[in-house]
Amino acid sequence: MILLSAIGDVTRFPAAQQLVGYAGLGAGVHSSGKTDRTGRITKEGRRQLRWVLVEAAQTAARTHPYWQREFQRLARRIGEKKAIVALARKLLVVIWHVLHGQSVDQRADAERVAFKLRVWVWKLTDEQRGGLTSGQFIRAHLIRLGLGHDLNAITRGGTKRPLASVEEVLALRPELRGPTNRRTDERVSGLPVAGGGKRTPPVKTCASAR
Repeated sequence: MILLSAIGDVTRFPAAQQLVGYAGLGAGVHSSGKTDRTGRITKEGRRQLRWVLVEAAQTAARTHPYWQREFQRLARRIGEKKAIVALARKLLVVIWHVLHGQSVDQRADAERVAFKLRVWVWKLTDEQRGGLTSGQFIRAHLIRLGLGHDLNAITRGGTKRPLASVEEVLALRPELRGPTNRRTDERVSGLPVAGGGKRTPPVKTCASAR
């Protein structure tokens, strides 16, 4: 929530680099107009936003396979402190694309997203879930996000909590087979879906920069 409130209306930033500059995570620019590539943080921008992103970068560098590799690659070249700043900048660019394009980060950990959805679903009534069970509700949102087609359960503390199958949820919610979820449908049916259209926007309540 800090992240979203600090960014505000993302359409204020037509390009990702404008948001990066607003956050104060852009590389410094010399009077000549040349970019400083040393990784130093510019002082302007929102302190809260920078803090959240640096925290997220540190977490990602420890826990997420893709960002771990990226951090290690950068750290070898520019050192660990500057690598975290560079990672925070890269995460903010991803966030800009997610918010601006109303899409999902395809590097997202599907099981973590499913767990966040499970925490959310505990707070909902049966009516708010649209009559779906918790497992069906989580699966429906994973389908909308285009994530976790092969994920069958959420494992936490050695306990596996099964999810509804894709086929079960598509039988209950056939509208999820529509062109707005073309990529998921191709994986489900093995056949391309004709036509275009935008993908269904992700559920921002469950989005996590971390």
